[in-house]
Amino acid sequence: MFDKAGTQKLVALMAPVGLAVSLSLGAASVYAGNYLTTPAGKVVNNGYKECWKAVHGMQKNMPMCGDAMEKPAMPQKEMDSDGDGVVDSRDECPNTARGVDVTSVGCPADSDGDGVPNFKEKCPGTMAGAKVNQVGCEITGNITINTTADHFDFDSAKLKPAMTAALDNVATQISATPGQEMLEVIGHTDSSGPEAYNQGLSERRAQAAADYLANKGISGTTVKGMGESSPVADNATREGRMMNRRVEIRTK
Repeated sequence: MFDKAGTQKLVALMAPVGLAVSLSLGAASVYAGNYLTTPAGKVVNNGYKECWKAVHGMQKNMPMCGDAMEKPAMPQKEMDSDGDGVVDSRDECPNTARGVDVTSVGCPADSDGDGVPNFKEKCPGTMAGAKVNQVGCEITGNITINTTADHFDFDSAKLKPAMTAALDNVATQISATPGQEMLEVIGHTDSSGPEAYNQGLSERRAQAAADYLANKGISGTTVKGMGESSPVADNATREGRMMNRRVEIRTK
């Protein structure tokens, strides 16, 4: 504990230091939280890296505060608005649902490259290039039944033996894939007869093929008739007209 004489001596010793700091900093009379700062806002330190605080209008040495008063502010953390672990500045797929596995750029991951993201995938590990349905399970590609065979008689929707054999093959292909195909069966005619009549005939042919597949356990089919509008051969020849009397099957 200092006596009166000691206190006067301490004040006398501090005064020159305070004066020297004030002279060297110019207008260093700005206070922030009672700490002496320069006009630029920098906290004043003495030679011991101790900051200075005003007490009753006087500058007083506050040991150990030093450089801690001058640490730069922590950088702001980048935003990740959708919470997928990829910051907004690198996120190419904003608003991804929480919990979805994403790539380094924030888009839903597709590990087997089949076009179906992992969070929708029901059949992971599909072979590259395979056609898949909306949940990533392999399905049969589009099928055009061999048009060189005689599938329908003229003006008839009755399936001939070549047509039933072709549909048996279709049923086998579809049953071998893990996915549930949605099939569209499309009927066609040659150009003989009125166009409106041929439209109805093509629809009846498509329906006959769909009914046959249904008896083989293949469901989920829709039918469509194209009439004479999409020939694959020359209707001016007998062989060409036979090829145009056909059915196509498309998968979705």
